[in-house]
Amino acid sequence: MFSFSYLKVMKSNIVWKTNSQSQLSLLPPSYDDFVPEHHPVRIVNSILDQIDIRSIERTYKGGGTSSYHPRDLLKILIYAYLRNLYSSRKIEQALGENVHFMWLSGCIQPDHNTISNFRSGKLKGNFKKIFNQVVILLAQEGYLSLKDIYVDGTKIEANANRYTFVWGKSIKTSRSRIEKQLKELWRYVETVYAEEEQKPNEPDNFKAIDPEQVSQTIDKINQALQGKQVDKKVKQKLNYAKKNWPENIAKYNTYQQQMGSRNSMSKTDPDATFMRKKEDHMLNGQLKPGYNLQASTNNQFITNYTLAQTTADTTTLIEHTEDFIEGYGKAPESLTADAGYGSDENYTYLEDQNIEAFVKYNYFHKEQLDEKRGKTKKPFAADKLFYNHDTDTYYCPMGQPMENIGSYVRQTATGYQQKIDRYQAKNCFGCQLRSLCHKSKYNRIVERNHKLVRLKAKAKQKLLSLKGVAHRKQRCWDVEAVFGNIKHNMNFKRFMLRGLDKVNTEIGLIAMAHNLKKVSLAI
Repeated sequence: MFSFSYLKVMKSNIVWKTNSQSQLSLLPPSYDDFVPEHHPVRIVNSILDQIDIRSIERTYKGGGTSSYHPRDLLKILIYAYLRNLYSSRKIEQALGENVHFMWLSGCIQPDHNTISNFRSGKLKGNFKKIFNQVVILLAQEGYLSLKDIYVDGTKIEANANRYTFVWGKSIKTSRSRIEKQLKELWRYVETVYAEEEQKPNEPDNFKAIDPEQVSQTIDKINQALQGKQVDKKVKQKLNYAKKNWPENIAKYNTYQQQMGSRNSMSKTDPDATFMRKKEDHMLNGQLKPGYNLQASTNNQFITNYTLAQTTADTTTLIEHTEDFIEGYGKAPESLTADAGYGSDENYTYLEDQNIEAFVKYNYFHKEQLDEKRGKTKKPFAADKLFYNHDTDTYYCPMGQPMENIGSYVRQTATGYQQKIDRYQAKNCFGCQLRSLCHKSKYNRIVERNHKLVRLKAKAKQKLLSLKGVAHRKQRCWDVEAVFGNIKHNMNFKRFMLRGLDKVNTEIGLIAMAHNLKKVSLAI
C-alpha cells in the first residue's frame, strides 16, 4: 500500500543572482545617476547656488595654497545637518562613503579640521545674512509668509560640564566673607594696640573689590603686627590671606565680567547660563548650562532665530523682533505668542511698531475659565473694583470712594519704567466686609498700572476675536512642531560648539536644514 510518509518531495534547484565586483561598464557611471530627481540633496544644491556668499568670501586672505570654495563647504554642512550629522569627523567620513555627499561636493574630501574651522570661524557672524536670503527665497516661492509670525522659545543644553557652575550670589557672598574677615583681622590689631595704649593707622578701606587693595590691606595688617606677640592662628590666617585672597578676588572679578547681568554661568562655556529644562535625566529638576532659543515661524518654516542668555522669555521678545526687522528690512504685520511674552514693555513696543499683537498675558486662560464657570475666587481683587475714569477714583465693594494718593515709578530688570498709581479708602474701620476685602491694619490701599490695564484690555479683545482665535490655534501647531522636529527627529538637544557667536552659527545651520527639509517634503 502506498504511504505518504515515505514520499520524498524533490525541491527545485536554487538559482542565485550573479555578482561580479570587477564587472566593467560600457560607459563610465555618473554620480548624478544615483541621485533621485527630487532628493533633498538636490534641493540644498539648487537653493544654495542662488545665494550671495560674498560676506564669507571676504574672510579669506588669499595667497598660499588653494582653498576649498566656501559655497561647497556650506552645501556640505547644510546637507550634513539635514541628515543629522553634526560631528565634523562623521561628515568627513560621509564625504568618502555616501554617494549623495560625493555628488554634492564633487568628490572633494576636506578633512574634519577644515570643516570644523569653516563652521566655527568663517561662518561666525556671517551666516545670519545667508539664512535671511534663503528665507526670502522661500517666501518668494510661496512656501511661507513674512507677514504673520509665531514666536516661542525652548532651551537647548550647552556643550559644557554640568557641574562647573559659577553663581552670582556665591561671588557676592565670598566677597562679603573676605571683607568681614579683613575687618576682624583689623579689630585684632586694634586689640593688640589697645593693650599697649596705642592706636594703629587704619587702612583706607576693607572693600574686597580690587586684588591690589586687598593685598595692600593685608600688608598694612602685617606691618601693624610686626614686632608684636601675635596669636598662632592669626598668623596662619594672614599667611593664607596673603597667598589666596588677592588671587580669589581677581578670579571673582573675571567671573563677574563674564557673567554680566546674569546670575550664573559655566566655567566650560562662560556664555552659557544654568537653566531648568524639561529633559531631566536625573529626574530631580537639575539645572543645566544652556541657551534660550527664540524662534519665529510661519507655516512651520523658521523665519528668524535668536539665542538669549536669560531663562525668561519675557525679556527676549523685543530683541528678537528687532533682529527680524534688521534682517528683512520691515516688521511683520502680526505677531502671536503665549503668555510668557505678555508684559507692559512688550505690549508697548509692539504697539509702537504697529505690529498687531496676539500675545496672551498671565492668567488669560484662568480668566476665561472663571467666566465660563461663572465664578471668581477673588471678588475683592483690585481689578474687580469699579473705576471712574473721569474722577480717577476707585470704589470699594461697600461703595466707598478710593481717591488717588500719589504715584511712583517702578523700574523693571530691563530698565523699563512703569508708573504705578496708589488709591486709598477713607475709612475701613467698622466695615462688615473688611475681613474679606483686605488684611491691612489700616485703610485699604490698591496700586494700579493704568497703562498695563489698558494694554491688557486691548490684548484680550484681540485674542477673543475670530482672527485672534485662529492665530492662537495656529501657534500651537506652527512653532511647537518646529521645536519637536529639531529636538526629536533631528535629535539636536545639545550644542557641539561653545561660545555665543559659535552656537548662533550652529543653531542657524539647524534652522536652515529644517527649512530645506520641509521644502524637500513639499515637492
